[in-house]
Amino acid sequence: MHILIIEDETALCKSLADGLRMDGYETDMCFDGEQALELCLTEVYDLILLDLNLPGVDGLEILRQFRVSNSSTPVLILSARGQIRDKVEGLDLGANDYLTKPFHFEELEARIRSLTRRNFIQRDICLTSGTLSFDTKTRKASVNDIPLALTRKEASLLEYFLLHPGRIISPEEMIEHIWDGSVNSFSNSIRVHISSLRKKLRATLGFDPIHNQIGQGYIFKEEQT
Repeated sequence: MHILIIEDETALCKSLADGLRMDGYETDMCFDGEQALELCLTEVYDLILLDLNLPGVDGLEILRQFRVSNSSTPVLILSARGQIRDKVEGLDLGANDYLTKPFHFEELEARIRSLTRRNFIQRDICLTSGTLSFDTKTRKASVNDIPLALTRKEASLLEYFLLHPGRIISPEEMIEHIWDGSVNSFSNSIRVHISSLRKKLRATLGFDPIHNQIGQGYIFKEEQT
C-alpha cells in the first residue's frame, strides 16, 4: 500500500510518514504544491493525504487538476481550515474525506483503513507471476499456495518487482518508493534485502527471477531463462 503525503510542515509530514511506515504502509513525502502536482499526475498511489495550505500550488488546485485524469485514487484532505464551506468545497472537488487539524493519529489510521478498504473492494489485490503470488492486502506471499516467509522490506520489494515486471529498477527508484528516501544509494541495505529475497525465491521457485543489471539496477523476469 503506497501513500503520498503532501504536507508543507516538515516535522508533521515526517511524523505521519514514520507512523504509517510502522503500520506497514510505504510512503512518499512532498512539501510543496508544484512537486506535489507533478507526483500526483505522474506516479501511481493507493491513497493521497493532502494539505491545503501549500507553497507554490494550493491543495484545492492540486485536487482539481488531479481529478481531471484520476477519479479513483482516494484523497484524504488534512487541513487546519475547519469551516464548513472549506470542507464542502474540498469534497465537491473530489476529496473522499476531510480531517481537520489537529487530529489524533488513531483517527487518521481509521480513516485510511476505511478509504483503502473501499478501494480494495474494486481492485484485484493479488499480484501473480507463474506460481508466485502476493496478496497486497494481507502482505503475504506464496508459491503454489505454500506461504513464503518474508520480512516487511522483502515483501515491499517483491510487490514493487511484481508491479513492474520486465523493467529495470534502479537503486534510486527503490530508495524513493520503498525506503522513502531514508537511505542513500551507497547504502548496503538495498543489496542485503534483495540478496535475501533472491535466496528465498530461488529456494521455492527453483530459479531466481530477479536479475542484476550491472550499473543499472535490477529486473524481475517472469519466466526462467
